[in-house]
Amino acid sequence: MKKTCTFVLAATLALSALLAGCGGGGSDPASTGGTDTGSSPPASSGESGSTDKVEKFTMSLRHIQIGEPQKFRKAILDDVVKKTEEEVPGLKFELDGLEDSVNRFTKLPAEMAAGNPPKIMSLFGGAGDAQKYAKAGRLLDLTPILEELGLKDKFLNVLDPFSVDGKVYGLPIGGNAEGIFYNTDIFQQYGLNPPTTWDDLIKAADTLKENGITPFAVGSKGAWVPNMTINTFIGRLAGPETITGFTTGAAKWNSPDVVAAYTLYKEWVDKGYFTKGELGKEYGDMLNDFVAGKAGMMFDGSWRSSAFKNDAVGAAVAGKVAFVSLPPLPNGKGDQTSVNANYGEGYGFSADLNDNELKAVKAFIKNMYSDEMQLRGLLEDGVLPSMKLSEASVAQVSDPLVKQVLDVLNGAGATFPHFDSVVQSKVYTETETQLQKLIAGNVTPQEAADAIQKVQDAENAAAAAE
Repeated sequence: MKKTCTFVLAATLALSALLAGCGGGGSDPASTGGTDTGSSPPASSGESGSTDKVEKFTMSLRHIQIGEPQKFRKAILDDVVKKTEEEVPGLKFELDGLEDSVNRFTKLPAEMAAGNPPKIMSLFGGAGDAQKYAKAGRLLDLTPILEELGLKDKFLNVLDPFSVDGKVYGLPIGGNAEGIFYNTDIFQQYGLNPPTTWDDLIKAADTLKENGITPFAVGSKGAWVPNMTINTFIGRLAGPETITGFTTGAAKWNSPDVVAAYTLYKEWVDKGYFTKGELGKEYGDMLNDFVAGKAGMMFDGSWRSSAFKNDAVGAAVAGKVAFVSLPPLPNGKGDQTSVNANYGEGYGFSADLNDNELKAVKAFIKNMYSDEMQLRGLLEDGVLPSMKLSEASVAQVSDPLVKQVLDVLNGAGATFPHFDSVVQSKVYTETETQLQKLIAGNVTPQEAADAIQKVQDAENAAAAAE
């Protein structure tokens, strides 16, 4: 499975000796400003002493770094924007921040259809996004730019979802693994073992519930949140290869193993393992409930580790949170150490650029995809790098939670992607619709799976007819 290679390389981030040979040496990224870029845009018009009038121009830049949870990523973006504007004479970025689902499922598809996407945009990989837009001729071929900037061999094996016919049309900014965050103080208070086995997990959930504490904080108003749990249930119960099989027809949403994943989720809903009224709770509410001690656990992406720093929104539980993989599921298929390790979010660039805009794009890529910014993403936001880091950079990782994330990856025998980076957009939208109906008690697990498979069949047929 192509994603397995992603894991192998991502997991080696914890092994600095291995990365020393492929990360370009041990120089301090803060002093070098990132990778050697070869022919990069000039720092300013003043370097050559030119007195020519600078042509001012603006470029649209769509991002999804909105709100408190994304503040660290927004800070990185702001610094990259500032540095790029300083390097490219006359450049001024116009930043357009949107909530990710609005951008991905509403605004960007309409812009792509009309042929006027932003010059730089937040872009997801996969058949329903990057690959679809690349085939339609809307995205810039980055293959020669990566060669020019000396970045061709800097990325881990994470570019497949952004590639078509061997050409690269988008760059993932980083990755994540999904698992269980748990409050170590609460677990100690009730004499609970870490939830590393299924029996210990269920015992913890039952004990917490009996004592008036929600086992799992969740905010399902945005269905992508509970879909994280469903995704891992599917990967474990049906096998890691199932996720990539939906678009080929090798796997079916309404197969018994996949239905079992939805059945398990519904059982947890009925047992009261999730936040009461979860359909009315936002993603931010989920974190607030966990930090306030209203819940003992939450299933979330590794990026959440940044929330538990002393100066972050979850400072109240700093040093009291641990991260583990979902334990092996009874009757599960395939490698039960497998984890969801995803590198689906990044940036893409419009195919319609003039010369000045192309210079700006090259400078943006050089500045964003550097050792310095990849390290900042890991240290400040818990985002796993999509590029090889130098030995010196890896040595700076001291955060216990980040180390636990790397330990989870090191202990995983395989990985599987989140299905939103694999299946078509209409299919993913249907998974959200059906999951919320399931939580509300309006459909059975089988009915939800049948409805999703119906959309999957239609999308697969449409793709085959192209």
